[in-house]
Amino acid sequence: MDSTKSKCVLLTGGAGYVGSHTIIPLIESGYEVVVLDNLSNACKGNEGQNPVPISQVEKLVGKPVTFYNVDLLDYDSLSKVFDKHNFCCVIHFAGLKAVGESCIIPLTYYRVNVSGSINLFQVMKEHNVKKLVFSSSSTVYGEPQFLPITESHPVGQNLLNGYAKSKYYIEGIIQDLCNSDKEWFVIILRYFNPVGAHPSGTLGEDPTGIPNNLMPYVAQVAVGNRPCINVFGNDYNTIDGTGVRDYLHIMDLAEGHVSALKKLQNADENGAIAINLGTGNGYSVIQVIDMFSQVSGQKVKYDIVDRRSGDCASSYCDASFAKSYLGWEAKRTLKEMCEDTWRWQSSYPQGFLTKK
Repeated sequence: MDSTKSKCVLLTGGAGYVGSHTIIPLIESGYEVVVLDNLSNACKGNEGQNPVPISQVEKLVGKPVTFYNVDLLDYDSLSKVFDKHNFCCVIHFAGLKAVGESCIIPLTYYRVNVSGSINLFQVMKEHNVKKLVFSSSSTVYGEPQFLPITESHPVGQNLLNGYAKSKYYIEGIIQDLCNSDKEWFVIILRYFNPVGAHPSGTLGEDPTGIPNNLMPYVAQVAVGNRPCINVFGNDYNTIDGTGVRDYLHIMDLAEGHVSALKKLQNADENGAIAINLGTGNGYSVIQVIDMFSQVSGQKVKYDIVDRRSGDCASSYCDASFAKSYLGWEAKRTLKEMCEDTWRWQSSYPQGFLTKK
């Protein structure tokens, strides 16, 4: 099949946090979206219904989204999805992503993230779909050797957890694949710290169990689900002693994928290109907590505790290549990130399971 004229895109892991938000600007840009997810990180729907995040997206965009409950480790089922559709491109979000958990069950992370990706790339090759956007992470840079972090920063050095290593290994597989077959064109997006929610307040981050990331934890404290948040260390060489990170609004990140997809379709290029997606600004843990307290009107309690092993003082990116190459840059502020998170959390205090 001729995929060059198709506007049908497969999103693996498309029912998760980043994937579900990305569906919206894709559909608004005229793409047909097919979502594949095994629902390990997503809220399931009722029997016979789409997952809850996909149903919420359908309400927002006013049209149905095709969904398959398929695991990337199930090669035959994956291949059958490709048989049914003429994909122009794949956006590969699917994978396990909890840093702490990856240190406890590394084999599971390598099996799901690395083996699942290999299955996907093999099926893509068999169906002559050779354009890919890969959801990678700034964790591949390890401890920052210089700031801001550019795409030329060394990768793969002193990686402290299985999650980061799995992303680094997949990037290497992609490079080898592109070197072996010049028809492949892959854009590797290295996210910094996605936060926030859709401005409607009906779609947001809904972590299962204890949140692994700062913003959803702060939101759960603000809404009364948790008593306080632990701040790991206040003796770093930063503005207030707490860790500094590059936080990026989820809708800016989602729009970055649309820019990458358009580049894949319109540029006469091949090979693998890595691009940072971030704001280029760093905010400390205390700055985030103070801003969230301000916009929510709730006092977010916190305790200062010992540093956490594996944390660095500061990490933020140089986002200029994304602007020059993709024509993309982050527009939304930390205040908007907090406002949209609070709108979502206060409307859905129990996440997608909140009774409406």
